[in-house]
Amino acid sequence: MSALYPLKFKTIYKDKIWGGNKINTYLGKDFSPLPNCGETWEISGVKSDVSVVEGGALQGESLADLLEKYQDQLVGKKVYDRFGNIFPLLVKFIDANDWLSIQVHPDDELAKKRHNSFGKTEMWYIIESDPGSTLITGFNQQVDEKLYLEKLNAGHLEDILNKEEANAGDVFFLPAGRVHTIGKGLLLAEVQQTSDITYRIYDFDRVDDKGNKRELHTEEALAAIDYKQYPDYKTRYTPAENEDIHLVSCPYFTTNVMDFTEGTNKDYSNLDSFVIHVCVAGAYTITHQSETYEVKMGECILLPNTVNQIEIKTTTGFKILESYIA
Repeated sequence: MSALYPLKFKTIYKDKIWGGNKINTYLGKDFSPLPNCGETWEISGVKSDVSVVEGGALQGESLADLLEKYQDQLVGKKVYDRFGNIFPLLVKFIDANDWLSIQVHPDDELAKKRHNSFGKTEMWYIIESDPGSTLITGFNQQVDEKLYLEKLNAGHLEDILNKEEANAGDVFFLPAGRVHTIGKGLLLAEVQQTSDITYRIYDFDRVDDKGNKRELHTEEALAAIDYKQYPDYKTRYTPAENEDIHLVSCPYFTTNVMDFTEGTNKDYSNLDSFVIHVCVAGAYTITHQSETYEVKMGECILLPNTVNQIEIKTTTGFKILESYIA
């Protein structure tokens, strides 16, 4: 019998030049003594910031140590065979009180060659937005490297970028190579490959509190960018209550949204994978082998591969992003 159980981790708080207060005021997470919080890393296997278990018999154990010890019991045989002792997903909350830099992430091949790392494909689920908030994803016309550099060097990069209005419940899938940024006034959940490699293209000429501009990665970005224009950049889905609604499938993760007003039972025994719940609204309890685990908005919980049957109860209703590797 595995000693594994539904796992919660200590939140890792990151102050950012563009961060705000919604992590605290909306999600109820205390990031003091930081002056602001741009990101929280909720489940991370990134070497510089590995998550540590909070609660239960494994309290204080790192995710890396658990993976080395429990291997496929934690993540599933197929996942362990593919990724070994690197946990393959990184889950964050992001609060943009100002525009993030316009950026791009390399794909697996380029990231492996340059950084010995995974690439960075990701998805965003908008939790809350100020009226009129927008983000950038992809190009608004067919672009090549020459046109891109002309616009970038002339200070008119935004002319060729696709801007989207973003409201609560909107979903955006961002494959590696897609130029993007998050706009002011957006609070979102992000599910992504385990990678912290970002090529910063343009940073709106801002400076930090010492008067310094942040480093740009103009040359590195050129080989990473997907210059194609796509017909639709927003993930289309029909919201519905009390059923699992599919959002995103890619080689790196599958994500569904569960918007429930009542309890439910989940059977994950057909999945050869861990499952992550990101609670973006409400609260619920998970019961597994007669033990109960509480989860509320702003929290995440990792269900090891051996935790494949759970009962979910709620008095408030809940909205969960449910992610795994298919």
